[in-house]
Amino acid sequence: MFKYYSKEEEKTIKSFNKNGYIIFKLENKDNLNQIKKFFENEIKKLNTKKITGDILNNFHKYIDSKKLNSFRMSLYSKFNKNYYKKLYFELAKKKLELICGNELAMQRKINLSIQMPNDDSSLLPIHSDVWSGCSPYEVVLWIPLVNVKKTKSMFILPKKINNYYYKNFYKYKNSEILQKSIDTKIKWLKINYGEGLIFSHSLLHGNKINLTKETRWSFNCRFKSLMSPYDMKDLAETFLPINIRPATNLGINYVHPKTEK
Repeated sequence: MFKYYSKEEEKTIKSFNKNGYIIFKLENKDNLNQIKKFFENEIKKLNTKKITGDILNNFHKYIDSKKLNSFRMSLYSKFNKNYYKKLYFELAKKKLELICGNELAMQRKINLSIQMPNDDSSLLPIHSDVWSGCSPYEVVLWIPLVNVKKTKSMFILPKKINNYYYKNFYKYKNSEILQKSIDTKIKWLKINYGEGLIFSHSLLHGNKINLTKETRWSFNCRFKSLMSPYDMKDLAETFLPINIRPATNLGINYVHPKTEK
């Protein structure tokens, strides 16, 4: 098989194939700063007292936890306009095209997670997205708006260990038993502001209660090759095409000539 990749591209592909994920520098820091500024301005509207300094990390000081989800949903709605979705995609365009292909489908909505210290309302027990109807051909782009590590971040099960649990999945009756079994094997991902994560959501992953003194802000969105297989979450329903090449359009719209009246 011919491989027309640069050395840097081959390095990225090799890392993804080995680990099932890559952590990388985002491609457009201006886009990221613009997105961060949008959320900081929205937080400043919460109350009349002056909000300054490290606004996102200290967000838990400015809001009652009971109001968190309604505020998050209002931000989610505002952020999921085409303008911001384009900014988000451009943060990792080259890496996504390298891993998935240059004709992409993007999840209709970008998910926003806000996890305040000691808050148990935003937990995702260990899981694989493929188990809930997602295609194994998808990847997730996960981007924090603050530095994250340990319980302020997300965890992932290394690929080799993940393969073992897939083969022996029948031994674990529920997610709690599974979680206890892998707690000493999970890897907490350290990702700084300005970096992103692309991972295969067939790998077991999740989060736990944030035991730090700072709030975690992160986004996640699924991407896949436009023409690769879908599962229960189909094109138009869950995904939208974001770049279709002319030759593909020709093929989709091709009609055979009539040979009979």
